[in-house]
Amino acid sequence: YSPYYYIDDNGERTGVDVDLAREACRRIGYEPVFRLIDWDQKDEFLQNGEVDCLWGCFSMNNREESYLWAGPYACSRQVVAVRQDSDIQSLGDLAGHRVAVQISSKPEEIFSAGTDPRLPTVSNIYCLLRMEDVVSALRKDYVDACAGHAAALTAQLQYTNTPYRLLEESLLRSEVGVAFAREGDTALRDRLHTALVEMFADGTIEKILAEYGLDPADALGGTAGE
Repeated sequence: YSPYYYIDDNGERTGVDVDLAREACRRIGYEPVFRLIDWDQKDEFLQNGEVDCLWGCFSMNNREESYLWAGPYACSRQVVAVRQDSDIQSLGDLAGHRVAVQISSKPEEIFSAGTDPRLPTVSNIYCLLRMEDVVSALRKDYVDACAGHAAALTAQLQYTNTPYRLLEESLLRSEVGVAFAREGDTALRDRLHTALVEMFADGTIEKILAEYGLDPADALGGTAGE
């Protein structure tokens, strides 16, 4: 999910969330241990204690009561991408078209719910495991559009040299945070939240975002660190 978390050419875990986790944990006396999990089973891993928290550009919107949250530490913008030569110009033009989304993502939730009045009825929604698969479906013309987090989607499109453009209207702008189990360790959550607030105040979060090519003004959106 570049640039938020991915494996680099040396086989090391890296990305915005990885760097943020390392620094925030350092500040509260911990060393993070990263686990790659099936994101569709994230709640099961959290509830049975196989992971202590979920940290991966995870949207807080409409999930505020489902978890204990540390954050928000940044903002997330969900968008729709089409091929450069597509005649789709707006969300309304998606009527009757095929759309690819990532499993358990906000775009999957939005398209599947069918409650957003801006979205027409599409012909098919393809729910794929990885962002690479979502972009590949667009590149190979298996779908007419794909949706995802703006930064992650753009990074993958550019990596695969797919000629694309983003629709101007966003699907959603949300806040992202670190999720603990609802009945989890409140004290640890509070310490981590405090560390993230400090990192926002001293410019650490802004610096890390910029190092990965993100626009801090857009990625912070005036909400992180509250």
